[in-house]
Amino acid sequence: MIAKLAGQAAHGKHRANESAGKKAGNGIEERMMAKGLFDCTGKVTVVTGGNGGIGFGFAMGVAKMGGDVAIWARNAEKSAKAKAELEAAGAGKVIAYQVDVSEEANIIAGYQQVMADFGRVDCVFANSGASPRYNSAFEMPTDHWYEFQKTALHGAFFTLREAARLMKERVEAGDQSGGSLVACGSLSLFQGLAGKMEYASSKAAIAAAVRCLAIELAPLGIRANVVAPGLIITPMMGEGARADAVAAHFAPTIPMKRTGYPADFEGIGAYLCSDASSFMTGETVTIDGGYMVRP
Repeated sequence: MIAKLAGQAAHGKHRANESAGKKAGNGIEERMMAKGLFDCTGKVTVVTGGNGGIGFGFAMGVAKMGGDVAIWARNAEKSAKAKAELEAAGAGKVIAYQVDVSEEANIIAGYQQVMADFGRVDCVFANSGASPRYNSAFEMPTDHWYEFQKTALHGAFFTLREAARLMKERVEAGDQSGGSLVACGSLSLFQGLAGKMEYASSKAAIAAAVRCLAIELAPLGIRANVVAPGLIITPMMGEGARADAVAAHFAPTIPMKRTGYPADFEGIGAYLCSDASSFMTGETVTIDGGYMVRP
């Protein structure tokens, strides 16, 4: 009997704590129940490099859940095509901007445009990057190292920081909906990548910065996470027969026996934009078909 009463008391305490947690969530549970767990309606997501590859996959996930999307990219023709596809998928509003994130001033100006057009920023996916070009640290010119980091590291950080600044201002003005910062990482966060150190170092650095942002911004309800893709077949890796050859070569090394594709990032896009991820911050999520847990 005592054990039963103790169990009932513990259960009651758990329910009380759960209830308190729900109240602390500022109505998040009610919104999720009313609109659907991954609903993104009314949320504005900025996706750098959002007109193709992983960025487009992330944006598509948000679009399918009714969210608004701001594409930042340099290729206007590709952006127009991506915009049309996102709108057809169900996005609330989509605008494409030509923004070069290698310069901080461009990023600040880009957000000013987004605020003028949408009025808010709820989520950002810092996805723009660059391709490593040298196979050896000894072959890599010093100026390439610095130029590479302008986009891959500095551009990603300033994209996240300026979004966080806007979210913080909104929270301090009384809107407690918080926000979601997401950086595109890589499996090179966890293991060496010979001859690609400019790439691997940029990904490791931005992941560390995200963890710092997660701690600093958590009291404001602003979360920060990293998505670390495995081998993903994107246009950057080639198309047609070349892409098929790459996929066939690497698939046997992946536990799921296939490579990834941009569409594999739709789910994580919807999740991290929506209130479903409201209690998740400081995490690195691998999307790699099980590659990192191989025996």
